[in-house]
Amino acid sequence: MKLQLLRTFALSLLIGMMAMGLAACEDEGPAEQAGENVDEAMEEAGESVEEMGENVEEAAEESSY
Repeated sequence: MKLQLLRTFALSLLIGMMAMGLAACEDEGPAEQAGENVDEAMEEAGESVEEMGENVEEAAEESSY
């Protein structure tokens, strides 16, 4: 009986700790927001470079005709 009570208590404690951990992950701190801003800026820069490369390729194809 004590063993089953101890297991139940331990399982309840574990579930409670996991729930609190998940709730804590919901809040974004300033470092995470800054990281997301950097990621977004790098993605936009990559898209701009890709578009510029396509424009250069099109210009090269047009000048070769």
